[in-house]
Amino acid sequence: MKKSALQKARAAYQPKLPVVLTGAVKVVEGNPTQSVADQEDIKKLFPNTYGLPEITFEKNSNPAPSKPLNVGVILSGGQAPGGHNVICGIFDGIKKFNKDSRLYGFLMGPGGFVDHNYIELTKDIIDEYRNTGGFDIIGSGRTKLEKKEQFDKGLEILRKLDITALVIIGGDDSNTNAAVLAEYYKEIGAGVQVIGCPKTIDGDLKNEVIETSFGFDTATKVYSEVIGNIERDCNSARKYYHFIKLMGRSASHIALECALQTQPNVCIISEEVEAKNMTLQDVVNYIADIVVKRAEKGNNFGTVLIPEGLIEFIPAMKALIAELNDLLAAKGAEFAAVAADDQRQWIIDNLSAENAKIYASLPAGVARQLSLDRDPHGNVQVSLIETEKLLSEMVGKRLEELRAEGKYNGKFAALHHFFGYEGRCAAPSNFDADYCYALGFNAACLIEAGVTGYMSSVRNLSKPSVQWIAGGIPITMMMNMERRHGAMKPVIQKALVRLDGAPFRKFEQKRDKWALETCYIYPGPIQYFGPAEVCDQPTLTLTYEHQGK
Repeated sequence: MKKSALQKARAAYQPKLPVVLTGAVKVVEGNPTQSVADQEDIKKLFPNTYGLPEITFEKNSNPAPSKPLNVGVILSGGQAPGGHNVICGIFDGIKKFNKDSRLYGFLMGPGGFVDHNYIELTKDIIDEYRNTGGFDIIGSGRTKLEKKEQFDKGLEILRKLDITALVIIGGDDSNTNAAVLAEYYKEIGAGVQVIGCPKTIDGDLKNEVIETSFGFDTATKVYSEVIGNIERDCNSARKYYHFIKLMGRSASHIALECALQTQPNVCIISEEVEAKNMTLQDVVNYIADIVVKRAEKGNNFGTVLIPEGLIEFIPAMKALIAELNDLLAAKGAEFAAVAADDQRQWIIDNLSAENAKIYASLPAGVARQLSLDRDPHGNVQVSLIETEKLLSEMVGKRLEELRAEGKYNGKFAALHHFFGYEGRCAAPSNFDADYCYALGFNAACLIEAGVTGYMSSVRNLSKPSVQWIAGGIPITMMMNMERRHGAMKPVIQKALVRLDGAPFRKFEQKRDKWALETCYIYPGPIQYFGPAEVCDQPTLTLTYEHQGK
């Protein structure tokens, strides 16, 4: 396989481990834990793995000899930079315990586990993927592990390969599945440990004990580089408003981090919109007012950051979408029989007065997306809605109203961007290369310690990597009960942007100044070689969250 000059140089990079993981370790148990909410329900569902203690690792001066370990690994869900280094860390960790240990990768996600598709990951394969982006070493998939038949089918291949531990690398849903699998194997005495690793570029798998999910650092740096490039072009041409949609359907962590790094004129935070009970028109008016004020200073250009999931956070839009889902589920055949030109009016006639008014106010293209694009469950596919175009079109209309009232005499031309897949498989930053390798090596230590139902946890992340704290967190500790597909299910609680948190407060203090002045920052590309202050910095989110701790 032909490699670029950077790939060759990165292959030689040796990730830095926390000092505690550089030698033999011993387990130090903390206090018993409980779930973040719904304690009785979660305890009932996880009688064998609930209430376990947090554990941390310390140096062990007198380790016992280790037996060979056969370990399986699964990459689950969407890609995130650093996944390959997690696998490399697991491989190096189990080989350090005993050179005869073996690592097997299940192909294309949990589906490979159920269907018995796997390869043995040897040193030659592992060495090809060190410090590289992507999940292509074994591929990923979105099959959910939630049925007894799947668990039993997977157990067949684990027994055939004599695998006694399985590492699932994924987001909140994948790690919820890991907890369910750990509980089931414990209940039936299968003799298989299950360990999770926290992955998602969206940044919504975090809490007091999981400080960040891997991939968030690299992805936000990739997006911030491109946003900075657009800001520089914007400030050079001085004639366009760039509406930039960023990944993050369930939370606005990516948009907030990119705003802190690049200082755009506008950044919408979905959680704030919901907390203030803002309407879509409120959001439009907020942006339009900034455009007017900038025009008064002769600045007919700017940048606007928008989180992917904004529409679902607007209470009135959420209510509209819910009624639309119900209406089209109940009267889908009748709707389909209506001529295309009359479908918009048919929907308006069949909605409640309030929702009909909101639907009628939407641009035709967006209204059509809301009514036609359904997922297999019959729900609107919100991620397909071009929110950036919706907002720019509505802002343009609002500005024309203001012009007619004599309150605006500027020029408004919009360009649109969506940054998503560009960041998911980027070569990991030094932070993610180190963090992911440590998560994998730490997972090997958890396996050696004999525990199950734990997530690999590496903390103290705003400090140099040698000072990081390694250990494990019971997955049940992060769970609550939520309604999914009409039934209450145990799930890891998603972390939304906290409006009382330090990162949002920093943004809130500066955004009015950024709105009216042009305070752009141009972060430039990720740097892999050079001084630590350029190459090894964590995200500003992580830095601000740790300040004062």
